[in-house]
Amino acid sequence: MFHGILLSIASSCLFAAIYYYSTLLTPLNGVEVFGWRMALTLPFVSLFMLMSKDLPLIKSVFTALLQRPSLIFGLILSSFLIGIQQWLFMWAPLNGQALEVSIGYFLLPLSMLLVGRFIYHERLSCLQWLAALCALLGVSHEIYLFGGFPWEAALVALGFPCYFILRRKLGTNHLGGFWLDLLLMLPVAGFIITRHSATITFPSHVVLYLLLIGLAILSATSFMFYIIASRLLPLSLFGLLGYVEPVLLVAISLYLGEQIRQEQWLTYIPIWLAVGLLTCNGILKIYHGKQQRCLN
Repeated sequence: MFHGILLSIASSCLFAAIYYYSTLLTPLNGVEVFGWRMALTLPFVSLFMLMSKDLPLIKSVFTALLQRPSLIFGLILSSFLIGIQQWLFMWAPLNGQALEVSIGYFLLPLSMLLVGRFIYHERLSCLQWLAALCALLGVSHEIYLFGGFPWEAALVALGFPCYFILRRKLGTNHLGGFWLDLLLMLPVAGFIITRHSATITFPSHVVLYLLLIGLAILSATSFMFYIIASRLLPLSLFGLLGYVEPVLLVAISLYLGEQIRQEQWLTYIPIWLAVGLLTCNGILKIYHGKQQRCLN
């Protein structure tokens, strides 16, 4: 479990870095960045899987597909669910919808917790329940300030849990399944690149292409950490650890010059408190685990 927690936190840090990194990719817009990111991430994920000797996982997916051809419909849906999330992540900050999406990311850990508790019957510690209540307070206040429930927030809060439920049902909750998600997104990514990025020529935009390769490396690493963490951790704990990412996104927004309004403190303080409680819960688990190993 300790390795899963570390991987989840590392993936949140890398996703936050990508959020800032996207601001360096002008003149590309959000849709173009999404296309390039998906197209270039696949070869780097393949390389990482080759180095980690996880390529047989890809074969296992194709073997299952040959045995059950109808599985292709679930795999296409899986690819669509993760693809729409990645499009929204790159599109929102460049189109004035960052606040709406941030509400979804604040709601996501709560929806993941509910899925883990009531669908997979996972048990929560007292600190985890307390963290969930603190997070619920902060999220409810943010929705109140916003004055409604935007579709962007609903897409994040409901889309990700559906994605992880589907992957578990399909038996593709591993890197091989994620590799196939990227492969199925490749035609869409290629269409976007050829249609929208024709003016981005290599000789005159060599720095931009180098930045895109850097984006692909960040994306591949963060995705792999994220997928592995989702497999190692109970879904409820994995969901609650998702609060690390929006907290980091807020820090990046402050670094870029944005400010937290006075009325927003009742949103962020409970959420930061929830993150602190999860940290304490993780430390206690590690401590008790070490004690048990010593006794054994």
